[in-house]
Amino acid sequence: MSTLKAKRALFSYPKYWAECYGTAPFLPTTREEMDALGWDSCDIIIISGDAYVDHPSFGMAVIGRVLEAQGFRVGIIAQPAWDSKDAFMELGRPNLFFGVTAGNMDSMINRYTAEKRMRHDDAYTPNNVGGKRPDRAVMIYSQKCREAYKGIPIVIGGIEASLRRIAHYDYWQEKVRRSILFDAKADILIYGNAERPLVEVAHRIAAGETMDTIQDIRGTAVIRKEPLPGWRGSDSTAIDKIGKIDPIPNPYGADDVGCSKSEFKQAGIDLKAEAAKPIMVQPARPKPWEKTYVKLPAYEQVSVNKPLYAHASRILHQETNPGCARALYQRHGDRSIWVNPPAYPLETHEMDAVFGLPYQRIPHPSYGDAKIPAYDMIKTSVNIMRGCFGGCSFCSITEHEGRIIQSRSQESIIEEIEQIRDKVPGFTGVISDLGGPTANMYKLRCTSKKAESTCRRLSCVYPDICKHMDTDHTPTIDLYKKAREVKGIKKVLIASGVRYDLAVRDPRYVKELVTHHVGGYLKIAPEHTEDGPLSKMMKPGMGAYDQFKELFDKYSKEAGKKQYLIPYFISAHPGTKDEDMVNMALWLKSNDFKLDQVQNFYPSPMANATTIYHTEMNSLRNIKNNSEVVPVPKGARQRRLHKAILRYHDAAGWPMIREALRKMGKANLIGKGPNCLVPEEGRDEKAGKGGSKGGRPALTRHTGFSQFKKANTKPKVGGNRQSTR
Repeated sequence: MSTLKAKRALFSYPKYWAECYGTAPFLPTTREEMDALGWDSCDIIIISGDAYVDHPSFGMAVIGRVLEAQGFRVGIIAQPAWDSKDAFMELGRPNLFFGVTAGNMDSMINRYTAEKRMRHDDAYTPNNVGGKRPDRAVMIYSQKCREAYKGIPIVIGGIEASLRRIAHYDYWQEKVRRSILFDAKADILIYGNAERPLVEVAHRIAAGETMDTIQDIRGTAVIRKEPLPGWRGSDSTAIDKIGKIDPIPNPYGADDVGCSKSEFKQAGIDLKAEAAKPIMVQPARPKPWEKTYVKLPAYEQVSVNKPLYAHASRILHQETNPGCARALYQRHGDRSIWVNPPAYPLETHEMDAVFGLPYQRIPHPSYGDAKIPAYDMIKTSVNIMRGCFGGCSFCSITEHEGRIIQSRSQESIIEEIEQIRDKVPGFTGVISDLGGPTANMYKLRCTSKKAESTCRRLSCVYPDICKHMDTDHTPTIDLYKKAREVKGIKKVLIASGVRYDLAVRDPRYVKELVTHHVGGYLKIAPEHTEDGPLSKMMKPGMGAYDQFKELFDKYSKEAGKKQYLIPYFISAHPGTKDEDMVNMALWLKSNDFKLDQVQNFYPSPMANATTIYHTEMNSLRNIKNNSEVVPVPKGARQRRLHKAILRYHDAAGWPMIREALRKMGKANLIGKGPNCLVPEEGRDEKAGKGGSKGGRPALTRHTGFSQFKKANTKPKVGGNRQSTR
C-alpha cells in the first residue's frame, strides 16, 4: 500500500440530495430512460466517444458510477453525432456540468495508423464500425456542449485530454500545439485517473462554487492570468539547467531527498541546523516543493525551439510524483496553463469500492445484438491494479496513471471473478486475463517511505531495478492460487504483458505462471535487441529476456507442456539505426521467429520517446549545447524499411531490404545461406511479376491482446502495441 494518502477519502463526502432516486440499472442515455427513473433532469452529463458499456474497464462507466455513488444523477451521451448541437441536447441541460472524454483511446490514435492512414474500424463501436467519433473528439464535443447550453461548466478528461495538458508535439500535424484546454474552451481539465479530483469538482460545484474558485484541486489544470495566490515560483532552468550537467539529486541517501539543497535554502531551511535541533512540538516546516510552481518555457518558445521543448518535457516528467511534485505554469500568449500537482493514488479500500459499484457488466441494451470488439475482448478479464513504475519512454501509462501501483484486495478480485461466472452471458469457465498495465506488478511497492514520497526517477527498474523496489511476488502467487480455486472456474489465463526483468527476481512466480496460467503462448515485450534503441526506450537488455526464457522453458518442461513466448518488438523507434534493425532481424531469424503483426513507433502526445522523435535530442538526460543527437527514423520510406526488415520473411519487402543492405555494405546478407537475411532476386521479380504482395499487416491496439497465426507448431508473433490507456 502506498504511503501517499489524500486528506479526504473518495467516498467520505456527504451525498448529494439526489441520492434519493437510488441506483439506475443503466445510466440513462435518452429522455425516455430518464422518465422511467423519475428524473426531471441530470445533474451531470458525460459525453464520450465510446459506446456505453457498463463495465469497470470502460472509463465512462467507472466515472458515471462513482458520481452516482456520490448521490448525483448522471446521464450518458455516447458517440453523439457532432454535425450539430442537437445530439448534445438529448438529455436536456445538466444542473452542474458536462464531463467530456474522447473515450478509452485517444481519438487520433483510434482513427489513424502509425503511418497516418485512416482506419476503417473502431473496436469501441458497435459492429466495429469506424468514423463514429471525430478527430480531436474532446475539442469538438466541448465546442458542441458550449453551443448547446451556454454557461454550463465543461470538465474535460480521459486519455486524450490528459496527454495534452501542456504544449505538446502533435504527430499528425507535425507541429507543437498549445494545451488542449485553450482549443477545447473548457473550464477545467482532469488528468490521470479522474475519480478523486472529479468527485471534489462535482461536490464543490454542487455547493455553489463557481469555476473561478475551483482552481487548486490536485490532478487538474486550469487557465489563469497569474499563478495561484500564495504560491512561490521557480524557473525551470534553475531546476534543470540548459547547457550544463545538472543531475537529479540522489533520492535515497540524504536529507535533501528529491530536491536540491538550494531549494531548501530558498525555503529558509538550514539542513545542518535542522539536524542539530532537539525535537520540539510545533508545526512542521513546509517542504521545498509545497506551494511551489515551476515556470516552464512559454508555448511560443517551445513551439519553435526544440531544445526548450525537450527541456520542458524533462521537467514535466520529473514532476509526476504526488509526494513531491510541484505545480507547472506555462504561458500561452496573455494567459497561462496552471497544472496542479498530481492527485494522490487510490488506496486499496477505495479501489475495491470503485470496482464494487453496481456495474451491469454488459453493453447498453440499445445496441441489441451488435458486437463491440473491445467489450468482447475484456468481458471475462479482471483488472487487478493500476499504474506502472516501468517508465518505458514510448508508453503513456506512467504519464496517465502514474508510477505508483494501486492494487485491489484479493477479496475484491475474487468477488469480481464470481460475478463474471454468474453474470456474463455464455461464460465458459475461463478467465481471459488477471492483470492490468503489467501482469506482475500487483502489490509491488517502494519499501522506503522517504524514497516513495520524494523520488523523481523516471523508472524504478531502469537502468537497474532500484534497491528499494519490492520484487516479492507472493501476493500475486497467492492471488493466482485463490482464483483457481473459485468454484466454476476452469482456467485463469494471464494475457497482460509480463515484466520479465522483475519476474526473474522471483522464480517462484515464473513457475506458478508457467505451470498454471499460460494457454500455450505468453507475451512479453523485449521491444528490441540492440542497446541503442533500448537505451531510448528505457528497457532492459536481452540478458533479462534470456534468463526468463530459460526459466520459462524449464518450468514448461517440468509441467509437461509445449509452450512458447510471444515477443513484441517496435520498429522505427527513436535511437534506431538501419543497422540496428538488421541485427534484430538476424536475431529473430536465428531464433526462428517470424513476425506476423508489426507496428512502427507511434509518437503519442507527451511521451518521452515522442519528445526524442520531435527534437532528435536525448531528453532522458540534461539538455546541453552538445547533447547527444539521436538517430530518428522519419519519413514514410525509412519507416516502411524498418517495418519490412522486421518482417524479413515477407517477400513484399525484399526489394527494399536488398537495396538497403547494399547501401550499408551488407550485401553478404543477401543469398540462400543460413546467415543470410533475404534471398537473391528471383526469376519472377526480374521478370517484373513481383513476389508476394504481402498486404498491410494488421495493427494491434493498446489493449495488448494480439492475434497470431500458427506456423506448424510455432506461432508467428505479434508486434508491440503502443499503449495509450
